[in-house]
Amino acid sequence: MSTTAASSAELSNEEIFRYSRHLILPDVGLEGQKKLKRARVLLVGVGGLGSPAALYLAAAGVGTLGLVDFDVVDSTNLQRQVLHGTSAIGRKKLDSARDRIEDLNPNVKVEAHETPLTSRNALEIISTYDIVVDGTDNFQTRYLVNDACVLLGKPNVYGSIYRFEGQSSVFATADAPCYRCLFREPPPPGLVPSCSEGGVLGVLPGIIGTIQTTEALKLILGIGESLAGRLLLVDALRMSFRTLKLRKDPECPACGTHEIKELIDYEEFCGVRQAAADDAAAQSAVPEISPVQLAARIARGDDFDLIDVREPHEWDIARIPGARLIPLGSLVSELSSLDSARDIVVHCKMGGRSAKAVQQLQASGFRKVWNLAGGITRWSDDVDPTTPKY
Repeated sequence: MSTTAASSAELSNEEIFRYSRHLILPDVGLEGQKKLKRARVLLVGVGGLGSPAALYLAAAGVGTLGLVDFDVVDSTNLQRQVLHGTSAIGRKKLDSARDRIEDLNPNVKVEAHETPLTSRNALEIISTYDIVVDGTDNFQTRYLVNDACVLLGKPNVYGSIYRFEGQSSVFATADAPCYRCLFREPPPPGLVPSCSEGGVLGVLPGIIGTIQTTEALKLILGIGESLAGRLLLVDALRMSFRTLKLRKDPECPACGTHEIKELIDYEEFCGVRQAAADDAAAQSAVPEISPVQLAARIARGDDFDLIDVREPHEWDIARIPGARLIPLGSLVSELSSLDSARDIVVHCKMGGRSAKAVQQLQASGFRKVWNLAGGITRWSDDVDPTTPKY
């Protein structure tokens, strides 16, 4: 671990009292607490995973916490991002995080990096820290963090979550595999839904983020057996924990052959730009109707079918009056129940799934079919604010 000024390595009487439960641990003690105070840890993201990590690293007395984020607090974050509160809605997450950390432990120095982590700035930012805790929620940043940590020789404490399951490991240490050893290539764009699309149990990022924090503290203190070379799999529904052994891949382009000598364009590597362009092109070819136009048709008493292609649990949350539920996965089997001679308007949450449904209907010979632009979310914004948004 790096060292700072000699004065910062000493503990005040207040700190000795604050960390007394650490100091009486033989594996930590006074020298271990000084290591924590000298340590510099970078959190990439202060959302679901970053929230518990920031809180417990600060509480433990890690001297410097770097925070990378450029988002603002939204009310939908609060179900799991416990670093922030209702009063922080609309504030920058970095400002909210800094205030909470300083209130929890004023001895911790917070270094805020209000910027997306990119190939242009990642090496410069990460180079000044001892350990990186990866709290990202997308593949392009995950590969970026991995490659930067490999190039700089910095431990990468990894975590990921989805619905009721999570993973954690420690990558890019001297003898352990890196993220690319496990996942050489990213999955096709859209194959793995985000938390906003697939949902996540609110406590799950607390579990995984706290595990990441434990690994970071062990690395700083030089104690215990880290998850380097192992992948921890957590199933919260079954409350099961199992560990898979990981081996360093000699053909890994990052830590094996070392053919990756500089950071690349991770948006292109993960197919994000092409997928966005393809989606935009596909949706531009889909006939659309706005929520205001749909409301006018309903008010006039026009004769048409309104099809909701969301899932039943979404239908239970909110619905547009007069709609018929046919989940997207059931649409093909329900085609015979639809009349191709009638006008059909299709909607989902935000317009993506319903655009695919319109394309399926068009491919099956339906011509009088439209997609509701922005889905039920925009319906709530533009027509009926009493319709719940989720």
